[in-house]
Amino acid sequence: MNEKPQRFTAEDLAAARTREQLRGLAKRRGINADKHIRRAEYEEELLCLQAELVNLQHWVAENRMRVAVIFEGRDASGKGGAIRRFVEHLNPRSARIVALTKPTDVERGQWYFQRYIKELPNPGEMVFFDRSWYNRAVVEPVMGFCNDKQYDEFMVQVPEFEHMLYEDGVHMVKFWFSISRETQKERFDARLATPLKRWKYSPVDEKGQELWDRYTHFKERMFSQTHTSFSPWVIVKANSKKKARLESMRYVLSRFEYDGREDHVATVLPDPNVVRRYHRLVKQIDV
Repeated sequence: MNEKPQRFTAEDLAAARTREQLRGLAKRRGINADKHIRRAEYEEELLCLQAELVNLQHWVAENRMRVAVIFEGRDASGKGGAIRRFVEHLNPRSARIVALTKPTDVERGQWYFQRYIKELPNPGEMVFFDRSWYNRAVVEPVMGFCNDKQYDEFMVQVPEFEHMLYEDGVHMVKFWFSISRETQKERFDARLATPLKRWKYSPVDEKGQELWDRYTHFKERMFSQTHTSFSPWVIVKANSKKKARLESMRYVLSRFEYDGREDHVATVLPDPNVVRRYHRLVKQIDV
């Protein structure tokens, strides 16, 4: 019969004032505390960065700035989870998540960017895009949802479109969450094994592993043709969801000289081993 794992009591936790004391107690009790301590450190750091995001939001609202943060990446790269942590404590009156479904018949007859234009941030607002117009750069050509002419037109137009946004004062961050093929497979398997997550698994996900190399081809074309000085791609290594969340938050915070930034508790400078601007020589893990 298996013995139940040792656990800390409420008295233990009240008596342990430092992490060192907790580790000493865990060692004496035969408890592996490292996992719990890492989790506690992550939660503490997350709360500090979320507080900084609240400060940033106040500053954006007061200065009537327009901020758009785009999250792109392969399926199961952790985009949705990261966005949820970004907005968890933000004021919903001036922060929105945009996750558009497939276009309607009317929208398919419109200029491709038209349905995204109405979702752009208003003055004083932050908008987080869970996928964006870049669907046409990777997912649509891979899955056959657009033809060659539509793809070619998009790739010519998108730098011009983003330059117009830049000149009009929209502050945009473009994240690509990069995961390895093995990590994607593990996360797909976890979705299928968990009833509460099974809804996330779609026919597009099912093709993700099979069409991995084709995704890589179009992803690299996207980077080479749409990475610009005014709208650069930012690569986030996302095999670790927690690191990806924290470091992407740091990157956004580091982009703005908002009030009180110098008084922050947590560092807002991202780890260059996790977050870097795209460059042909930058090592990626989703190749």
